[in-house]
Order: sequence, then structure tokens, then C-alpha cells
Amino acid sequence: MRTLKSLSGRLFCVVACLTLVFSFLLATPCYAKTAKEINAEVNSALKLFSQHVKGGKEFLEAAKGVLVIPNVVKAGLGVGGEYGEGAMRIGGRTVEYYSIVAGSVGFQIGAQKTNLILVFMQEEAVKKFRASSDWKAGVDGSVATVEGAKFTKLVR
Repeated sequence: MRTLKSLSGRLFCVVACLTLVFSFLLATPCYAKTAKEINAEVNSALKLFSQHVKGGKEFLEAAKGVLVIPNVVKAGLGVGGEYGEGAMRIGGRTVEYYSIVAGSVGFQIGAQKTNLILVFMQEEAVKKFRASSDWKAGVDGSVATVEGAKFTKLVR
């Protein structure tokens, strides 16, 4: 009997957590941003980066490509997720749009917004990234900060 109560209590907690997370995600307006909106947010994120990182402007100018996904929303309560839309810039010009989607399970609670900036210093890395239809970070040890994330090209 004690095992049944324990199991039903755990099940209730899992269902409650999932309900809260999905309520948060569904309460957020769901619409695809326009190219103009994405570019404006990318410009702001890059400006912040250049202002707050010593040598940031020079670093970005030396890059062969920069993937910027501003205002990535992360939320979780036991089960979590994140989503954002951004752009790949080459030579300071937007060449493609991308989204990031990630999910996780484990001890977590809260919500936050963050800017994600991936800087490609080699031409070959940019070509490989752009050539793939879906690119997963976290598989490669060089991208540990977005473990389990999936990048997808957006059609604009």
C-alpha cells in the first residue's frame, strides 16, 4: 500500500511539473518572427557582445561566420525546454535564418532569456554547418554550452 501511495505521489508531481512547463510555453505568444525582427534582435545582441567583451568587435570581424540566436527562452520545472530564432552572418550580412530547440529532464526550476552567439573561425566549419539540414550541438565536445540542442534552418 505504501508503494502505491509513493508511486501515485510521484506521478502527480510529474504531471504537475509537465502541466506548469507546458502552460508557460503555451502562454507565450507563438508566432514566427519576421526577418526584419530577427535582424534587429541580432544587431542588438552583437552590439551588446562588442560592448561587454573586451576585443569583441575585432573578434567578430575576424570570424568567418557568426550564428546569433538572441533572446533564447529557457524554462523548466523538472522538465525543461528552450527555443529561439536567429541568423547566420557572414561578412556582417545575414545569409540564413535558424532556430534552436532543446529539451532536458532533471533537477531544474526557473526561466530565463539569453543570447547565444556561435563564432566560426574557420571557413570549413561554416561550410559544414550550413551544408547540414539539421545540426545538433552537444554531440561534438567543442560545443558544450548548448548540449542537446538542435539547430534547424528556417525558410524565409
